[in-house]
Amino acid sequence: MNRHLQVRPGAYRDSVSLMQVSQRVGAQPGVVAALVAMATELNLELLAGMGFSAPGGASANDMVVAVEAVDDDALSAAVRQVDVILAERQEPRGDGTGEPAPRTIRAASHGATLALISTPGSYAAADAFEALDAGLDVVIFSDNVPLAHEIALKDAAARRGLLVMGPDCGTAVVAGVGLGFANVVRPGPVGVVAASGTGAQQLMCLLDAAGVGVSHCLGVGGRDLSAEVGAASTLAALDLLAADSATERVIVVSKPPAAEVAAHVRLRASQLGLPVDLALLGPGQPTLTDAAERVVRGLGLSWRDPQVWSTPEPRRPRAGALRGLFAGGTLCDEAMLIASTRLGPVRSNIPLEPEWRLPDDLRADGHLMIDFGDDRLTRGRPHPMIDNSLRAQRLVEEGADPTCGVVLLDVVLGHGAHPDPAAELGPAIRRAQDSAAEVGRDLAVLVSLVGTAADPQDLVRQAETLQSAGASVHLSNAAAARAAVDLVEG
Repeated sequence: MNRHLQVRPGAYRDSVSLMQVSQRVGAQPGVVAALVAMATELNLELLAGMGFSAPGGASANDMVVAVEAVDDDALSAAVRQVDVILAERQEPRGDGTGEPAPRTIRAASHGATLALISTPGSYAAADAFEALDAGLDVVIFSDNVPLAHEIALKDAAARRGLLVMGPDCGTAVVAGVGLGFANVVRPGPVGVVAASGTGAQQLMCLLDAAGVGVSHCLGVGGRDLSAEVGAASTLAALDLLAADSATERVIVVSKPPAAEVAAHVRLRASQLGLPVDLALLGPGQPTLTDAAERVVRGLGLSWRDPQVWSTPEPRRPRAGALRGLFAGGTLCDEAMLIASTRLGPVRSNIPLEPEWRLPDDLRADGHLMIDFGDDRLTRGRPHPMIDNSLRAQRLVEEGADPTCGVVLLDVVLGHGAHPDPAAELGPAIRRAQDSAAEVGRDLAVLVSLVGTAADPQDLVRQAETLQSAGASVHLSNAAAARAAVDLVEG
């Protein structure tokens, strides 16, 4: 094997861009592994895991380029590709006047109203405070931001009459502009307040399929409806949408909230002056698909069940446990809520009950569902909506596990997500089912596909590719979960 390691002092790029560069370089012919990242402590640990010695003197302000390839030619081509991709993504320097590009948020804020922060979680709060001081609303895409920082930022925003969207705001749409992981949805009268990224994406995609558009989607971060944060940004976002002339109806979507905070949100919603639908996941609460149907019917339109691409019915009854492999935490929550009412406890790294928590190795007997997008699993590595390799590996392992009968996973499309996720997951589906068939088992794979007809990955092509690989594909996550449970129950 041939290796290349380079430190580029002061060559900063945001983490999402570098994750995508790493993925594209790693997919080049002859490349065994590739890491293009800022030299943070976590990324240096990843570097060591690849077998590279940590470069002396490198700091979080420096970029590291590490490539391992099968021969010199593949290595040279991969390193050249790093520069090609970085050049494609190079931001314009300055405004054509010959002046250098701004190096602080305040310097760049002239004429702006909103700042998007995508720096490492430990630094994001400082950048967000600077944006608030400059009078900007803030979207914090960064994850792994300490809870205390989030509370302080939202308190500061309230004092200034501004909005903090996030931290870990994976999805937002502001005046038709998608931020973060964003599906291509039509404009329309529905405003979305989302304490959930993939939950908001599922909801907006279902609305889009029904012909209903979105005015704004204000993501507030998955912890906003926790007892500690107290829905600070959710309440502010509700007030902003009530004052927006393009918004006629509002829906609030959240992972399971704290009960007392949910009651506060319901009270504010009842006083808003606009129709407000609530999709606050929890036992006995409506699913995201139910919520989308309620919004569509509330607008006086007809509703059709979301599309399904089915595989032929199995010749043998299913037997064994249900295993969920998710990129979206809210989609994982929704599937666990559906499954646990019929199958009993579902173990998870984001459990519905504390006693259902998976051990650190994410292994257990019985039914389990894993959120591969959880903060603890994305430190120093691409989000699973960008890189499906961990899920593909686990899918193949589940195929070889004699106790596994059904696998459920989500695939999320849109800008920022993997350009062709079916190409990564399709072969893993085949390998898993072939492995099960070799020992006389019949493994079912079901996919919850979140996307719109206008997304760059081509929704129908993705569905048909996954179907041809052996999966049943549902545009409704709730429907996919119910179908999976049906198969487990035989």
